[in-house]
Parts: sequence; structure tokens; C-alpha cells
Amino acid sequence: MNEKPPVIFIMGPTATGKTELAIYLHEKINSEIISVDSAMVYRGLDIGTAKPDKSLLEIVPHRLIDICDPAEVYSAARFQQDAYTAVNEIHAKGKIPILVGGTGLYFRALEKGLDKLPEANYEIRRKIEKEAEKKGWQYMHEKLSVVDKKSAIKINQNDTQRIQRALEVYGITGCPMSDLTAKKEKKVFPHPIKKIILYPDNRSLLHQRIEMRFIKMLNNGFVDEVESMYRRGDLTSDLPSMRLVGYRQIWKYLNNQFNYKEMQEHSIIATRQLAKRQITWCRTENNADYYDPYDSGTFSKILDNIK
Repeated sequence: MNEKPPVIFIMGPTATGKTELAIYLHEKINSEIISVDSAMVYRGLDIGTAKPDKSLLEIVPHRLIDICDPAEVYSAARFQQDAYTAVNEIHAKGKIPILVGGTGLYFRALEKGLDKLPEANYEIRRKIEKEAEKKGWQYMHEKLSVVDKKSAIKINQNDTQRIQRALEVYGITGCPMSDLTAKKEKKVFPHPIKKIILYPDNRSLLHQRIEMRFIKMLNNGFVDEVESMYRRGDLTSDLPSMRLVGYRQIWKYLNNQFNYKEMQEHSIIATRQLAKRQITWCRTENNADYYDPYDSGTFSKILDNIK
């Protein structure tokens, strides 16, 4: 019986060198890279997403980068479809797909499938976010436990993305998300997965790297990049593309809600919070190999383990 061809997942928090690892492995094994990043899908969002530059992408193409306009909404369901297509095309060439990125929801959608839940409602989502800003996410988790106890038990109180989605689904349908998901069959990924997680032990070093990277982004023209979006006229701060970390804070700066120093400080704090959520997500992954990205020789160890 023929075994299904494998795929490689490279996961982990922001600023841990996931893209560098993917390119390193691509140079060593017969493979192609698929981006698993909810920010890099947008054209024109380059600096603030740490997108590989155009010269590098010409040498090492990444699929699912620059595939939609910032005015569009790109969902986990659409990613699942696009990634399935990309994986099958790469396998048809006799190559190994390397999926790399920090969007845990996309990885989970591909590996475990998606429930047929209602599309995002950004008005309800914004109300949830505003309430969370005032009362905190622990309160929102407690609120979820009242309307959907089963989901609340499954969802870590630090997993703000999933808390928000469960409350949003309840707000749209009036039904607990756990009831809706129990009735649906999911499309489960049919290929064996080699799951690699870059998991930094030294959090202070991660925080330093986040700060240094953001300052470098500013020096490279990040504000100008957001200003070009701000001046388009058809984009708003409620769109997913403009609510990305860094973009949201610079938008407020351009809108005179932050001064420059406040924008910089809030952006760095928000990026650290994003990294914390990503680390929490990574802890829940099964059948994964964890590596400290800041240890010398990590990339060669990973290569040895996947050969």
C-alpha cells in the first residue's frame, strides 16, 4: 500500500526565524514553500508583515503571499482550500510542501478541518473587542462559560482569538458554538505531518528581538507603507488587514490618536502580546518537535531529524 507523501509544518511565535528555517530546508531538500500567515496574503503589506523581499521571492517563491487586496477579507476557510490546492500541486511535482507561518488557526484548519460556522461579523467582533479592552479577557472567558460552557472548558483563558470567535458565533446565531460544531463533519488533512515548532526558552531575548525588529521596520518605511493604505480612501481601521499588529497602531498615529512615541510603544507591546498568544497556541500542539530558535546549530539539528 502506497503511503501518502508527507508535508512539513514550521510553526512558532513571531520573530523566531521561521522564514529563515523554511528557506534553509528548501535549499537542502526537494521542496516548495507555502506561507501560513494571515498578514502576508495582502498585497502592499510588506514591511510590517516581515514579508520576504521581492528579490528573495524570485529565487525562493512562497505560495499564498500577495494573493488578495487589503480591502478583502481572507478567511481560514479560504486558506484551507488554497493550501489543499498548493499541497496537491507540489506533491504532483514529486516535492515536499513546507508550510511556514505564525497563524495557528490556519494550521489547525488545514490539519483538523473546519466546522461550518457563520462568516465573521465585524460589527459584533468589534463590540467584543471593546468590551474586552474595558473588562479584560479573563472576564470575557467567564462570560463565555455562561453561554457556552463546553467551549469555555476547551479554550484557554489566554487564547483571546478563540474566546472572541466563540462569543461572536453565539452573538450571530444565538446558539453555543459547541452545539454547532458537534453536528458537523470536518475535512481532515490526509497527509502525514512533520511538525516543527520554534519555541524560545529565553523570553527576554524574544522581547528584545521583537523591539529591534519593529524599530528596523520603522526605519525601513513602515509608516509610509501604512500611510499609502490610509490615503487610499477605500480602507477602514475595522478591516482585518488594517487591524494587524503595527498597522492598527500606525493607523491611529496617522489619525492623531497616538503620538509617534505612543505608536511605537503600543506596537511593541502588541507584538509581544501576539507572541505570547502564539506560544500558548504552540503548547497545545500534538506530535510536534520543539526547538529553541536561539540555540546554535538548531537548523542543522532539524534537518538531521527530518531526513
